[in-house]
Amino acid sequence: MTSPKIAFITGVSSGIGLATARTLAQQGVSVFGCARDEKNVTATVDELRAAGHRADGVSCDVTSTEQVQAAVRTAVDRFGRIDILVNNAGRGGGGETAKLDESLWLDVMDTNLNSVFRVTREVLANGGMVDAGWGRVINIASTAGKQGVMLAAPYTASKHGIIGFTKSVGFELAASGITVNAVCPGYVETPMAVRVRQGYADYWGITESQVLEKFNSKIPLGRYSTPEEVAGLVGYLTSDAAASITAQALNVCGGLGNY
Repeated sequence: MTSPKIAFITGVSSGIGLATARTLAQQGVSVFGCARDEKNVTATVDELRAAGHRADGVSCDVTSTEQVQAAVRTAVDRFGRIDILVNNAGRGGGGETAKLDESLWLDVMDTNLNSVFRVTREVLANGGMVDAGWGRVINIASTAGKQGVMLAAPYTASKHGIIGFTKSVGFELAASGITVNAVCPGYVETPMAVRVRQGYADYWGITESQVLEKFNSKIPLGRYSTPEEVAGLVGYLTSDAAASITAQALNVCGGLGNY
C-alpha cells in the first residue's frame, strides 16, 4: 500500500483554499494548510480531522520569508515531505491607477506574486519533491492573468505574473517528474468576491446586487463558479491521469475567458 500524498496549501481557511483542502482530503491526500489567522487555520484542521482525514497546519503570512520557511519546515517535520503544493493565498486590489497608493500596489504584488515564488522556492528546496522525482505545483491565478480587468491593475498584473512564473518553472522542471500548472478562476463566489463587488458598487454608485447582475451578464453560463468547481480542477491536476499536463494555465470560469 502506497503512503498518502502530502499537500501544502496556502490560504487554506476560506474560499478556494478551503474547498481545495476538502477535495484533496476526500481523495486521500494528507493536508497541511496555512493562512494568516491562526484560529481559522485551527478550525479548518479540526473540520478535516473530524471528517476522518489527516490534517495539520499553522498560521503563516506568505509575505514573510521567515514565516514561509518555518511553515514548510513544520509541514516536513510532521508529515515527512511535501508532494503537492497549492499556492492559493491572495488578495484583491485596485482602483484608478492615477490615484493608487504605491503601498497597495506593492502589497498586492507581495501577497499574490512574490509569495508564489517564495513558497515554491522553499518547497522545492526543502520539501522533498525533487528527491522523490514526483510532485505537483498548482498556482491559483485568474482569468485576470490572461486579460485586463478594469480598475484592477495591481491584481491583473500580479496574476499575469503568476502565469509567467508557472510556465517558466514548468519548463524548468518538466524532466523531473514535477508538473507546474496554473488554475485560472473567473468570478467565484468567495468572501473576496463579496469585497470586490462592494468596491465596484461604491465606485459606480450602484448596489451590490446590481454589480452582481452586471458581472453575471458577462459570464456565458450566467453565474459565478463555485469554489468546489475550481477545487475539482486542482484535484484532477494532482492525479496520475494529469501527469502530461504541465506549464499550462487552465480556466474555470463559466466561459468568461476563452484562451
